[in-house]
Amino acid sequence: MSQSEDASTLQEIFGRPGTGPLAGVVVADLSRVLAGPYCTMLLADMGATVIKVESTAGDDARAWTPPHRDGESTFFLSVNRNKHSIALDFTDPEQLELVERIIDRADILVENFKPGGLARYGLDYESVSAWRPDLVYASITGFGPAGGAELPGYDLLAQALSGMMSLTGSRDGEPYRAGVALFDVITGLHAATGILGALHNRQASGTGQHVELNLLSSALSGLVNQSAAYVTGGSVPTRMGNEHPSLYPYEPFPTRDKEMVVAVGNNGQFARLCRCLGAPELAEDERFSTVPARNANRRELRRLMIELLAARDAEDWFERLMAVKVPCAPILAVDEGVRFAEGLGLDPVVLAGSGDREIPTVRHPVDFSRTPVDYSQAPPRLDGDRDRVLAWLETGGAALRTAS
Repeated sequence: MSQSEDASTLQEIFGRPGTGPLAGVVVADLSRVLAGPYCTMLLADMGATVIKVESTAGDDARAWTPPHRDGESTFFLSVNRNKHSIALDFTDPEQLELVERIIDRADILVENFKPGGLARYGLDYESVSAWRPDLVYASITGFGPAGGAELPGYDLLAQALSGMMSLTGSRDGEPYRAGVALFDVITGLHAATGILGALHNRQASGTGQHVELNLLSSALSGLVNQSAAYVTGGSVPTRMGNEHPSLYPYEPFPTRDKEMVVAVGNNGQFARLCRCLGAPELAEDERFSTVPARNANRRELRRLMIELLAARDAEDWFERLMAVKVPCAPILAVDEGVRFAEGLGLDPVVLAGSGDREIPTVRHPVDFSRTPVDYSQAPPRLDGDRDRVLAWLETGGAALRTAS
């Protein structure tokens, strides 16, 4: 087979406009829940044709409610637009052959089964690469295929085991997880990056490869300066509440009506902050005039700032401080955050699909000047694209092998 499908054929069968940078690329998506589906949605948004191969029970996330929209899980809807669903039973030889035929026509396979879980069906990397050496095969696990193979691949476990939760929460309080499955999302981003790198290499070599990811490695990478504090500097970071280990003031402060964050990164910003607060002398005070001095005298500086910030509402301070280029922001709820992005002209909400299947979703984070993202397909209903997938398979001949 060729290394990519004819984009016009895919457009005709699946109804995508074929304008994205990955138009003509086919993804066999054997993943579920979050890390894998987030990755494949990003690829789908960029024009790839993503065939979401689900079990007959469907992706687990379909049942994760509340919240929901018309009975459908918003969790599932958040990471599955622009895909085409077919439900297949891998234990049935005829249906397994359909899975193989989909893989035979794909450029990329993404899976997040437990390590070794696909070997029983002959769909592990070693087996598939024997008959599809040009396939980019991406595997996402929780903790890798060796010593961590038996650990369940849950984001919460990765947050606990990476040290993330030891850094989150107040100094004397209990550890907290992040308010979103952060390392699932970061792993999905890393997966998309790795897949695109392997796809680029295939253009030159003609050969695919195994792209392996795990939540813990992505977590340690995503901890950036905190993991480097130990790995590079031999220092074990600890919980500091909302404070920054290296900068101050860099945390929330109460104002007259609600809290806002102030994020001062250098001495110039601090001087402008002090002038705006009506206390320019603080910038010259030896206790606060340098970054090390402010770090050493946090408690006293915080007390003084709270007294000064109590004079105005958060929105008033936001306008005044931003006018003099002091980084700050009121703390908003999610609905307010979406409306704030709308006010900036970022158009954060896009409608995926059309007609009676038009669903509000969050905009793809990348804009392309020549090959725009499209949102033509709403998140699929379980097995909702079987006829399209089968029609597409009929255009491509037999699979390279049959089920064993």
